[in-house]
Amino acid sequence: MAGINYLRVPAQLEWGDDVFPPIVVNNGSVNSIEEAETFVKTHKTELEEKLNKNGALLFRGFPINSAETFDAFSASFDYPNFTYQESLSNAVRINFTERVFTANEAPKEVEIFLHHEMAQTPISPSKLFFFCQRAADVGGATPLCRSDKLYEALQKEDADLAAQFAKKGVKYTSTMPSSNDADSGQGRSWKDTLSVQTQSEAASKLAQLGYIWEWLADSSLRATTPTLPAVIQRNDGSYVFFNQLIAAYMGWQGVRENPSSAITFGDGSQIPREVLDLIVELSKSFTFDVDWQDNDVAIVDNYRTMHGRRAYSGTRKRQVLVAMAADG
Repeated sequence: MAGINYLRVPAQLEWGDDVFPPIVVNNGSVNSIEEAETFVKTHKTELEEKLNKNGALLFRGFPINSAETFDAFSASFDYPNFTYQESLSNAVRINFTERVFTANEAPKEVEIFLHHEMAQTPISPSKLFFFCQRAADVGGATPLCRSDKLYEALQKEDADLAAQFAKKGVKYTSTMPSSNDADSGQGRSWKDTLSVQTQSEAASKLAQLGYIWEWLADSSLRATTPTLPAVIQRNDGSYVFFNQLIAAYMGWQGVRENPSSAITFGDGSQIPREVLDLIVELSKSFTFDVDWQDNDVAIVDNYRTMHGRRAYSGTRKRQVLVAMAADG
């Protein structure tokens, strides 16, 4: 089998020899899902080196055209599965296979801002696979942001502030509805989120996870996490701004007006609005928009790279499917 062909496009970001993201294109030798699986296994060492260094990979022109072929392609990397059911994701999803489910089902006019998947929970996947089964007519790109570069920029801008995030961590407060709300980016019910049926079972699960919580009059659940990392260190020594601060500040209901209602430092102190504005602004320099083509597949290192979803329009329903992987 031939080697790996990489495509260069004008919008890719570069830091020396570091290109973000590398784009792997089919040279015409891969014509079936079985050949795609063989391609991955043959070149897995190089692909993983690229993924670890660059934080994401985009595959274009490969014969991935259904949930089933996407399942097989993602499984060929041999990473342990991280299922939607076992996660604490607060987004409503629809499963296609045990491994494959829809991306966030929020309405198309809603932007989903940059975040590390499930960084607002104690349990998060290490890698994300995205499959564009059907691109939108207009918009609908998936922005990818290098959070290690973002943290480097924050250190240069304000070293004391960067150190505060690393030392204090963050806490998140969110409200889970009593039943699923598909019109919200955070619409997964507390029953589905916690895999429980009763308030008593929910309380037991939350206590085990270190949350504090209260039940609201409409039977929804308002919960605050234990202190979670805002910054993590990778094996290569790099530091990553691993959190959901941008998504929470920019996208969660009411948070832009009152940030401390949902996000604080781990000691409970406020994160000033101007700090959050700075982080949002810095992220723009390290973000690449994946303008999807049908049958594209992207792999994202969740411990290095944030992702989101641009709003979209048109009559063609955007369909992006997801699979997640745990640490091996």
